[in-house]
Amino acid sequence: MQHEITRAIPLLDSQGNLTEPGFARKLLPRYRRADIKASKLRIKEWDYYLINNGRFALALTVDDNGYMGLDSISLLNFEEGWEHTNSPMSFMPLGKLNMPETSAVGDVFHAGKNHSIRFINKGDGKRILIARMKNFGPAGSLYARVELFDGPEDSMVICTPFDKPGHFYFNQKINCIRARGQVSYDGRDYVFDPADSFAVLDWGRGVWTYHNTWYWGSASYQVDGVPFGWNIGYGFGNTAAASENMLFYNGKAHKLSQVQFHIPGGEKDFMAPWTFSSDDGRFEMGFVPVLDRASCTDVKLIKSDQHQVFGRFTGKAVLDDGRVIQVKDFPGFAEKVENKW
Repeated sequence: MQHEITRAIPLLDSQGNLTEPGFARKLLPRYRRADIKASKLRIKEWDYYLINNGRFALALTVDDNGYMGLDSISLLNFEEGWEHTNSPMSFMPLGKLNMPETSAVGDVFHAGKNHSIRFINKGDGKRILIARMKNFGPAGSLYARVELFDGPEDSMVICTPFDKPGHFYFNQKINCIRARGQVSYDGRDYVFDPADSFAVLDWGRGVWTYHNTWYWGSASYQVDGVPFGWNIGYGFGNTAAASENMLFYNGKAHKLSQVQFHIPGGEKDFMAPWTFSSDDGRFEMGFVPVLDRASCTDVKLIKSDQHQVFGRFTGKAVLDDGRVIQVKDFPGFAEKVENKW
């Protein structure tokens, strides 16, 4: 079943449960933090951007998890086979970051002693991302400024309940946003050219259950000069109403049903080739990993074991009208994450 939400609705009812589980192609459900009935300790709000051109990538996160906040910067060099991530944490933000209640308007800013991250939303489809961090890595400080523009008409919006009252996952993924800018680190400038550089925004709000394992994959690039990409994943709650699997071609969304990740070695050999299959044959891909951005934090009550694997996809995807899109060495990532949070 793939239930589509086609009208503007309040996201939550008077009990803090989703009014209408399902998916949408635009941000039709209206999120209000004040409608949540759970403790502030359990509310999770984040903005995550990834800019990728297949040679190098930049990832930026501002995250308010209630009991802890996280600002994260990652620089990844696929040609040289290295990545560095620095993720300073803050204690008990409890909503003080004032994360916007919609992705359409509102800026995000957070800073610590040696860093700052700012997401400026111009309100006309343009965004400016600015990040600074002293002592980012072994080579010293990092500075990044990237402009995003020419985003697609459609996006992936999902309203997913958990099997626990008052718990939900509300998420928008905007793929295939063109990017222009650069990152300066270690005496080098990593320049994003809009001819081949694309971003994805992962905009999430919700109340999660304590222990989750999820799978997420995303790609944004182009085929014969036309922007193309996808969002695939599961493990984010009860997806009986709809999955979050979707293709994006020339700004329009094409809904997929179920997609399965096949990770070698009992889901532990992350650098061996993966495959992906779908229940309707519309997404069949091989995936050759290039770099595993792995991290594991385990302090008993809080755990995060992450494998975000970047690489290249080769295979086919089928649009709603039956058109087959073939890709070869298409840049993107797929991940498996286990969290106790």
